[in-house]
Amino acid sequence: MNAARPRGFTLIEILVVLAIVAVLAALLFGAMESVQGAGHSAHCVENLRQLAAANILYASENNGQLVNAQDRNNRLRWHGVRESISGPFRADQGPLAPFLGTDRRVKLCPSLRSVLLGDASFEDSTGGYGYNAIYVGGTPRDRFIAERLANIPHPSRTIMFTDTAFARANGIQEYPYCEPFKWVDAAGRLAGPLSASVHFRHQGHANVAWCDGHISAEIPSRIDFGNPYGGDSKKWQIGWFGPSAENGWWNTAADENAPR
Repeated sequence: MNAARPRGFTLIEILVVLAIVAVLAALLFGAMESVQGAGHSAHCVENLRQLAAANILYASENNGQLVNAQDRNNRLRWHGVRESISGPFRADQGPLAPFLGTDRRVKLCPSLRSVLLGDASFEDSTGGYGYNAIYVGGTPRDRFIAERLANIPHPSRTIMFTDTAFARANGIQEYPYCEPFKWVDAAGRLAGPLSASVHFRHQGHANVAWCDGHISAEIPSRIDFGNPYGGDSKKWQIGWFGPSAENGWWNTAADENAPR
């Protein structure tokens, strides 16, 4: 009597197994991507913590005045210097360089990807971070002179740096300023709207360094749509967070009772 031959898998059984494998692979990939994203965000938090600490140390050695966002001839920025207004920034020669460790430069956020470089951009060496230039790195009365730390009444509710990027027609680039909702004139009055630059690149969150040195992750209250350079801010999740009245948490004179 012949032994029964083993039965092979049917086509339906093979398809079911393949479907299960595909689902498990997708779940594993999603979990790995989530873990990697969390790791990148943690790295970014440490970058911002170092950057805020560097600015506070800078103030301690400069009569309490925080680093200027820029100079009058546009050759020195908080993140570097350049020989001409069209030249590249030297990150290791910026005003905060002595306080940024052995490499003397702002660390790059690992979640900032596909960034325009060279002639396709007009900024580099920011690490993917932007300074509150209107109220902290400058003031409405003089945008080239930074505020004194002691003059910020609510440092835990005043933005110093955030994750930033600027949308261009063919991608995104580094951008050195975290823009508030509106421009401010010399008398401190709100003027026209600004293009957004806060980049919510960490799974829908942006990391923020506040003027007291603490770091938080914020979700957008508004996403921008475009800007004068033809960029798609919505595609790249670039916008603002928090209240918009009187420029919200950017404004050093924001309401003391505003939640934070």
